[in-house]
Amino acid sequence: MRDYHHILVTGAAGAIGGALTERLAGHYPDACFTLVDVNEAALKARCAALGQRARHACWDLFQPDALGARWQELDPEHGPVDLLVNCAGIMDIISFASTGWDQGWKLLAVNMVSPLRLADLALKDMPDGGTIINVASMAGRVPIAGCSYYGGAKAGMAHASEIMHNELASRDINVITVYPGPIYSGLESHARDQVKAGPVSKLIPTGQPDAIATRIAEAVTERAPRVIYPPVYNVAHYFNGVARWVTAKASPQPLT
Repeated sequence: MRDYHHILVTGAAGAIGGALTERLAGHYPDACFTLVDVNEAALKARCAALGQRARHACWDLFQPDALGARWQELDPEHGPVDLLVNCAGIMDIISFASTGWDQGWKLLAVNMVSPLRLADLALKDMPDGGTIINVASMAGRVPIAGCSYYGGAKAGMAHASEIMHNELASRDINVITVYPGPIYSGLESHARDQVKAGPVSKLIPTGQPDAIATRIAEAVTERAPRVIYPPVYNVAHYFNGVARWVTAKASPQPLT
């Protein structure tokens, strides 16, 4: 198993990011961590659990142009980032007409533009053998009603990530694209509250943060190209034409 020395996780205060941080901390006991989120209190608690191995950074991913300066503030004692986890995300299920540009831009910035910028920054110093994890979404694979901005951002992020995987193989840098379906979390609960309740919304397969974190950590070890979870969504990924048709006909409608 390869060793990692400096692991940076965005969205580390969230359900998936927090669970993945715990998994990676166990797998790589000598690694240092930079944990990024806007929730400073939760970040401090997460850092306290890791002790001297971790530092927290409250970065505003709404402002991708500021990330270059923030990157320069990383603790130089940790060395270059050799495992980057782009996990931060925000989601709203709102019709395109009701979203508005300000909120639309936030969805694009946090879910696509800032992760791409962080990958760009990390690659400048990332040693050969490093890893980038980009958490996309099944919402970027199928046309879910009310997800024009969120789904569009995640589709762009996923496509870019898959291309990065191919291009960076020559440097032995593995890029893992993660396609979660709904995962029990604050993000999932918020999204569920924004759609009309019905049999479809109640029956959508939903996964556990610990389970997807385990699968992502295994993908890091195995140098796998992608993770799809819950497993039922493999059908939507690999039989995308059918899945897109079904989703267009049956996805729950947004309240606004």
